[in-house]
Amino acid sequence: MHSSTSAAGSTARRLGLPLALVSALSFGGSGTAAKPLIEAGLSPLHVVWLRVTGAALFLLPVAWRHRQAIRRRPGVLLGFGLLAVTGVQACYFAAISRIPVGVALLLEYLGPLLLLGYVKYVQRRPITRAAAVGAGVAVTGLVFVVEIWNGLAFDTLGVVFALGGACCQVGYFVLAEAGREGDRPVDPMAVSAFGLLIGAIAMTAFTRPWDADWSVLAGQVTMNGSSLPALVPAAWMVLIATVLAYLTGVTSVQYLSPQVAAVVANLEAVVATVSAWVLLGERLGTPQLVGGLLVLAGAFTAQTSRPAAEPEADGVFGAGDPALGRTAEGDLPVAVGGPREGTAEGQLPLQPNQSA
Repeated sequence: MHSSTSAAGSTARRLGLPLALVSALSFGGSGTAAKPLIEAGLSPLHVVWLRVTGAALFLLPVAWRHRQAIRRRPGVLLGFGLLAVTGVQACYFAAISRIPVGVALLLEYLGPLLLLGYVKYVQRRPITRAAAVGAGVAVTGLVFVVEIWNGLAFDTLGVVFALGGACCQVGYFVLAEAGREGDRPVDPMAVSAFGLLIGAIAMTAFTRPWDADWSVLAGQVTMNGSSLPALVPAAWMVLIATVLAYLTGVTSVQYLSPQVAAVVANLEAVVATVSAWVLLGERLGTPQLVGGLLVLAGAFTAQTSRPAAEPEADGVFGAGDPALGRTAEGDLPVAVGGPREGTAEGQLPLQPNQSA
């Protein structure tokens, strides 16, 4: 039984880790796609609205196909839309209005650590030492990636907003997993589609998209000295950095444990920084190189962890669910890729989870 559970866990990693990495890579490029649109005249809030609403419209056929999900798990869908989509964006913009971008980013990227605490102390599920060490190393790397020492003047309310964004990121992971549990599970694609749809409706109330100059999308934008149609980065932001990112992230929920998900999500900051360097020509300094290596090391450490199975009274390890790759002690599969992303060079995170 122990060998079959181990084999199931190995299969889960082979399936889930690529999905998680695709999600992190996709989320990580959203700021790079958004920045040319912001420089062309759209406000960050309007770019975020375009991103979420465009993705929601693209996934509208998916929502219609899974419309029965509204009756099955309305709370999960509503919570995902308000927390994992709208909450992350609102908290981020409220935070950067009062504290430096780098500080806000670092605090929001504490979401994976908060998730580990939630799993351990609220759900009372085991967290391995490798996961804890990996998370600590990754967060240390983030300090270098966002160059937090370049802006330490902040106020209490700004910190509260940023931590609120981190909590909303936890909601992304928890609610994505919750949709798969119980006697009325919801397809991950339905969670993504309805979450974005609900998020788009909620964001319309405070972004006032009718005030934006949408003629910008018909013109040209500049990316690293090259001119290209504005619709190119807009389409990338909607289809890759949102649709693909959410679908792969939420789908990976059935394969990965929080030990992997919580730390691999931090790769978004590295991807954001490198993509801004390659595509936007932004400086990639020594601190960011060092920080990126630390984040990668933390992610590698976490993903090599193996939850310790608990023996039953007869000495046989408890059975898991091979289909989901779960172990007997209740290892919780959680999605990767937070609804936000950004860089230390002033690039606005879009996601977390996570904003434009």
